[in-house]
Amino acid sequence: MAGERLLVVDDDDNLRSMLCAALRHNGFEISSRVDGREALAAVADERPDLIVLDVMMPDLDGFEVCRRLRAANDHTPILFLTARDATEDKVRGLTLGGDDYLEKPFSLDELVARATAILRRTGGTANDDVLELEDLSLDDDAHIILKAGEHIHLSPTEYKLLRYLLINKGRVLSKAQILDHVWEYDFDGDGGVVETYIGYLRRKLDTTEPKLIHTIRGAGYTMRVQP
Repeated sequence: MAGERLLVVDDDDNLRSMLCAALRHNGFEISSRVDGREALAAVADERPDLIVLDVMMPDLDGFEVCRRLRAANDHTPILFLTARDATEDKVRGLTLGGDDYLEKPFSLDELVARATAILRRTGGTANDDVLELEDLSLDDDAHIILKAGEHIHLSPTEYKLLRYLLINKGRVLSKAQILDHVWEYDFDGDGGVVETYIGYLRRKLDTTEPKLIHTIRGAGYTMRVQP
């Protein structure tokens, strides 16, 4: 999942620096903030794919940051970090709309694994409610796909595949990546199902020029407008 944008929010300077360094080392793009108010502003400006959010901060704590984001219909995934180990705190965080909960102290390897798992589940870039490329748009809130202004009807799996391709437009995705993110298991390594569903999308979406779905021989598939 390298390349996703993560926002790290923690008021402990040493810990924040260590978290940022570890996540950058694993290929993530990182920005950081020291408190809840800065975090809210950064989410609006930077549209991260995941927020790594400390709970116990002065002024606005992590729970309040999450509550305000969800109240504003912002569904950016959140990984809570906290020294609290009470069950009621875990339940509160997840009930507010958090995606996972990591207790301090934790290993940096576990942090990277949890962040990667959340991004895999959410498909990354959860804030992009309307995904667009050329004359194609996918409105994730309304669950509507338009091509040149015409409604396109897709099966649930076709929709999920198209969404993943659009989120990663311009990037080449291997069959293994697509299986992992769209089907969430590998069909014993059989990539034929990916070819089949790519064919379904092409018949429904790529009926006019410019073609949007491209096969990159030996590498995988991408959605982009060819130069």
